Amino acid sequence: MAEDKKQPVVLVVEDSEVSRRSLEHKLERSGFACRVAEDGVEALAILDGGQDVDLILSDQQMPRMDGLTLLQAVKERHGHIPFILLTGHGSVTDAVYSLKEGADDYIEKPFDPDNLLATIRRSLNIGRMQAENIKLKEHLASQYSFQNIRTCSRVMTDALGLAAKVAKIPSVTVAISGESGTGKEVLARAIHFAGDGLENRFVAVNCAAIPATLIESELFGHAKGAFTGAEREREGKFSYASGGTLLLDEIGDMPLDMQSKLLRVIEERTFEMVGSNRQCKVECRVIVATHNDLPKLVREGRFRQDLFHRISAFPILLPPLRERREDVPLLVNHFLEQLRAQLGKKVPAVTDEAMAKLRQYDWPGNIRELKNCIERAAILAEEDAPIGPEQIFLPREAHTLDTASDEVVIAMPPSEFTLDNVIGAALKAALARCGNNKTRAAELLKVDRKMFYRR
Repeated sequence: MAEDKKQPVVLVVEDSEVSRRSLEHKLERSGFACRVAEDGVEALAILDGGQDVDLILSDQQMPRMDGLTLLQAVKERHGHIPFILLTGHGSVTDAVYSLKEGADDYIEKPFDPDNLLATIRRSLNIGRMQAENIKLKEHLASQYSFQNIRTCSRVMTDALGLAAKVAKIPSVTVAISGESGTGKEVLARAIHFAGDGLENRFVAVNCAAIPATLIESELFGHAKGAFTGAEREREGKFSYASGGTLLLDEIGDMPLDMQSKLLRVIEERTFEMVGSNRQCKVECRVIVATHNDLPKLVREGRFRQDLFHRISAFPILLPPLRERREDVPLLVNHFLEQLRAQLGKKVPAVTDEAMAKLRQYDWPGNIRELKNCIERAAILAEEDAPIGPEQIFLPREAHTLDTASDEVVIAMPPSEFTLDNVIGAALKAALARCGNNKTRAAELLKVDRKMFYRR
């Protein structure tokens, strides 16, 4: 029978020629393509030769190489291929052992043909889902890899170097700090996937978004009857992230009483569910992140000093975009690559004038704001036409800046180029360079302070 490329391919491994031909006939009549082998040695030769196989149906008792030995060899050489073992009647030990060794199922001889077909289809579906799941995880890992973080900035490269080193040590608590939009969660995910996190969960918790009355239960879980409404036991985020990574985002907004409990968990690597005395082990990497100035919060009594020192064992600071302007072109091109696929639209690039405008802006929202700006510009751009300054929308109050150099650059669209706007932008640029100190800004512009205040 001619093989259809869409047909699942089943490799039948059976030393009895009569049984082998019977199985081949039944499977082909049911819509499967078949390859056959008389024992494990021949089956491995077929696989090693590169022939496509979607499932292996193998007898257990065979000369030269039995079914269990074949199962182990397939796992070592070819990874996971759905595997069903045919066992003799009463051979329960072999059947159970085969499942432990990675077989998807077993069927006792003599078997019901309908049951055999149902088992094959079920194993193929499970195998298909597993393959899709692996592809999805590999895609996520590539999306959040260190190589996918675009930078040519020295300070950012140093931060990535620190993250890459600590990624291999899951017992160390990492503290990522930086302004909103600098990519703290992106870096946390990169650490997770670089540390063999492909098979385990990444769980992010925004401490600022959870009410103070619920955060303990959210993190540690609760026992049945722990409080009114707790009708069943609930797993907390620390348990859910077991084997993976737990990101405690915006930790600076965590209530003080909860901070003391978190300190104990991080130090002792154990916790108790709400309403339970049972000790549970912390078996996940813990990463904390914040946009707050934690030392300032400590001085103000809003953050525990002992917790601050405990989580600061391995700090990583992400610089704001205004301190790494050399990365703007890299990031713009990266976002355009993503948008071309998402929008199904050809957006060649941005013009030099548009790029100059992007580099001059202060980006208070950092990378997140830049991404949103490029997305809007790509939508507005004409098909096959580059993005020009007219598609770059920036808040009027932020026309300033190259504070990283000795020059002050004021950029604005021609339609807004009026004397009043130029003077206003010059005043704001001076304020930006002087940290909003009006006296120093007036001195920088060499004007009277009263005139500066009036403007």
